[in-house]
Amino acid sequence: MMNTENIARQIAEGLLSIGAVALRPHQPFTWTSGIKSPIYCDNRLTMSYPEIRDLIAASFAAVISERYPEAEVVAGTSTAGIPHAAFTAQKLGLPMAYVRDKAKGHGKENQIEGLIKPGQKVIVIEDLISTGGSSIKAAQAIREAGAEPLAVLAIFSYQLDKAAQAFEESGVVLQTLSNYSALIEVAVEQGLIKPEDLALLKSWREDPSSFGQ
Repeated sequence: MMNTENIARQIAEGLLSIGAVALRPHQPFTWTSGIKSPIYCDNRLTMSYPEIRDLIAASFAAVISERYPEAEVVAGTSTAGIPHAAFTAQKLGLPMAYVRDKAKGHGKENQIEGLIKPGQKVIVIEDLISTGGSSIKAAQAIREAGAEPLAVLAIFSYQLDKAAQAFEESGVVLQTLSNYSALIEVAVEQGLIKPEDLALLKSWREDPSSFGQ
């Protein structure tokens, strides 16, 4: 059985080591929504680091094998979830597909690319969970195609209450390899942030709208 706490720390260490995550408690980033955030996460960088991307794929594969052995298809979200879905599907020897955020406006006007048959059990692979909207939308597209989304698996989550509530309301199961709590814990241990900034970083997760005001 995989040690989820150990994996969360390993993934966090990997993301920090390649600069996929930046922490700026006193110079927050601004999201497109206007929310000020002390963290910026770009998991696309993991594609360029074979050791880390393989750790991610192996971890996803272990979760699927242990908890969702009935899975028949691995589907990535467009675009950042696609490579990780491909790496994971290859390890498991399963078919792979991907889900667009909306149907194409030309050709066959597909929202799902690849083959997902009605009745099939599908795992959705996502790179990052912020509010959860795009992942839930992908799972709903799979439902509308007549298949069953067993769960959304993501590399990292900001652990925002808004996302947890959205997944609960949608009935979609979410599991992540690593998360904000594990990341800031590792960052403090590595001296990347000061211990006195820990309370500030934790306060953002509790109330993102008031951060940086």
